[in-house]
Amino acid sequence: MIRWATAFLDATAADWDRTLAFWQAATATTLSPSRGPDGEFVTLVPADGDAFLRAQRVRSGPGGVHLDLHVDDVRAAADAAVALGARELAASDHVVLTSPGGLAFCVVADPAGRRPAPATWQRPAGGSHASLLDQLAVDVPAEHEETERRFWSALTGWPARTTAPGASLVPLHRPDGMPLRLLLQRLDEPTGPVRAHLDLACSDRTAETDRHVALGARVEAVREHWTVLADPAGRRYCLTDRDPVTGTLP
Repeated sequence: MIRWATAFLDATAADWDRTLAFWQAATATTLSPSRGPDGEFVTLVPADGDAFLRAQRVRSGPGGVHLDLHVDDVRAAADAAVALGARELAASDHVVLTSPGGLAFCVVADPAGRRPAPATWQRPAGGSHASLLDQLAVDVPAEHEETERRFWSALTGWPARTTAPGASLVPLHRPDGMPLRLLLQRLDEPTGPVRAHLDLACSDRTAETDRHVALGARVEAVREHWTVLADPAGRRYCLTDRDPVTGTLP
């Protein structure tokens, strides 16, 4: 059983400081002391509830995000993932794997926690709005669509929500108290590796967009229910019209 879920911001040394500064400000969190042999791990600690966003300084690669799933028995969970089609890359007190389409994730033994409440932000013109980072979207090229949907639903035990036939966005049903939703998003790409991005739910997308741009993000696209941005390190993420408390569209 999945007890908790954590999103990791993966950043190279060149992007490390600006990644931490941006996401700390964007999510109203404070930084824990660094840990790891080279001080390569840090937790973004919310004012309310327990942490589910961390960062890892990586030696190479483009950076991005990955997912940690917290379980009671790490070895059993890793073996179950492999049986479902995952590939095991490394094992110690946690196990590093990739999904069938290549998205990196880990199974770890850390305990569950209490989901934080949304942060409230004051608008310059008066009033306030709320936001919460609450979703990891698995970005899936068409060739991996069915395999990845089956894999993540079976691995987590979270059923897919009912959607229209052929829908490109399929959220999994998040258990009560879980900090992150999982969303399977079919890309307009026939092939390629599976990757992921983070989404925030916000009560006023325009105001939240302005706040993120002031922090150094740039807007890449505006859709009906979400806005695509890139953080100062170039990491794409979305602001959505979903309710920060329920995680669903109003």
